[in-house]
Amino acid sequence: MAYTSLIPKTGVWSFYKSGKISMPFVLGNQLKNLGYKTLAYHNNTYTYYRRDVSYPNMGYAYKGLGSGLEVEKTWPESDLEMMEKTIPEYIGKEPFHIYYMTVSGHMRYSFAGNAMASKNKKYVQGLPYSEPCKAYIACQIELDRALEYLLNKLEEAGIADRTLIALSSDHYPYGLESDELEELAGHPIEKNFELFKNNFILYTKGMKPVVVDKPCSSLDILPTLSNLMGLEYDSRLLMGRDIFSDSEPLVLFNNKSFITDKGSYNAESRVFIQKQGAKVDEDYIKAISETVNAKFFYSARILETNYYKYVSNK
Repeated sequence: MAYTSLIPKTGVWSFYKSGKISMPFVLGNQLKNLGYKTLAYHNNTYTYYRRDVSYPNMGYAYKGLGSGLEVEKTWPESDLEMMEKTIPEYIGKEPFHIYYMTVSGHMRYSFAGNAMASKNKKYVQGLPYSEPCKAYIACQIELDRALEYLLNKLEEAGIADRTLIALSSDHYPYGLESDELEELAGHPIEKNFELFKNNFILYTKGMKPVVVDKPCSSLDILPTLSNLMGLEYDSRLLMGRDIFSDSEPLVLFNNKSFITDKGSYNAESRVFIQKQGAKVDEDYIKAISETVNAKFFYSARILETNYYKYVSNK
């Protein structure tokens, strides 16, 4: 969703299947066509989820554990080590576009079974949390250290103020139990919407901080970055929208629930909770539900028919 602005098709490995069709709007192919050096790295098994098929199809020269990326094989592997080994391959070779799929923050969350949690245990010992929560935070510290290393290297190279960094998580920490998630949140977590709440960070040195507080989702990342980078694409062919545009926001969920600027609709209970001041009737709920269903349908059809090949001639 984050990388293609398409909804995965139920019952198939959609990213793997996309490796066999035209994907002209993803950043790798877009920027490669503009002369960028495009590289992808993953510090775990390079064939996992068949990234060895999908990543090259998205325009990247791809290295993972077992295929060009030599990092210590632990579970999980170190994001910091991945940065240390790979940054010399593109610093000084501008323009470049780099895709990192990190792994240090992955479960299981214990100091005995997670190498990165164990490595960073000293940083979390004083925190007022249970051991699984401390272990979760400890392994995320490895990504934090990796980002610090990257930012320092960009600064040393004199290009920090013209390098755009986009950071997105792909799921909530399902390796934690519900009570542990609520321990970190500090309150009971609503399971249909709040459980999936996340953050997207877009950063370059010297920027004026901006907080986007309207509903956004992973589907919106590609069109947002494409517009910021001045890339050519047809917004009708992506399921998300530019979060800085005046398009009406729509966040959808796998069970067909949705959030808009007027409120949230739980498709299982069939209850719409209106935002204060909003006026919503049954026709509105029906219209948005039809839009949600259409996005699921057309995402699947694009994947099944290789539709982009015919509309982009690429």
